[in-house]
Amino acid sequence: MEPLSRKFGGDRGTPLDRYYIESFLQRHAKDIRGRVAEIGDNVYTLRYGAERVERTDIIDSPQSANPHATVRFDLQNQDAVEAGRFDCLIVTQTLHMIYDVHSALATIHRALAAGGVVLATVPGITSIDAYDGPEKWFWAMTQSAARRLFEERFGTSAVEVQQFGNVLAATAFLQGLAFEEIDRASLDVVDPLYPVITGIRATKES
Repeated sequence: MEPLSRKFGGDRGTPLDRYYIESFLQRHAKDIRGRVAEIGDNVYTLRYGAERVERTDIIDSPQSANPHATVRFDLQNQDAVEAGRFDCLIVTQTLHMIYDVHSALATIHRALAAGGVVLATVPGITSIDAYDGPEKWFWAMTQSAARRLFEERFGTSAVEVQQFGNVLAATAFLQGLAFEEIDRASLDVVDPLYPVITGIRATKES
């Protein structure tokens, strides 16, 4: 009745979902360029953007105590952000903690310059974060739900969706096994019936 870890395996090694998130970002590293903003910190901006990044910003909410935040606004309030401010937005494991996802995507779309790209990930099969608790965790998304949400805002031709995971990965992740404890080749197998992470790349066409 008890998982091996209630910290997504982070107390045993690298959380398994990080492997999928980072695989997705590495695949689209060339999109991380120009004026880049990331939610919470800029670790992935620096790791995958390198010399292509002209400016890096860290987005957090107005209520956050994050001392590293350089931009503070509510993603649910599109009027709070300057239009066309960023060339790339990295929004990993964030949208499931925002109740009004439609407004958040409107804000993301507004914040991007023409030709700008958002790289987002959302959880599928997962436990709920013991730290944040069930009151702050609203959604888990299938690939089809993620695609439709982004297509409604960005248009069908501007959205790419990639799913990660299979029954072994999902089971291991629920139990809190770490990435280092699972055979990597097994993690790379994709079974659409057992989504662990969905990655979304969406481009603002105009």
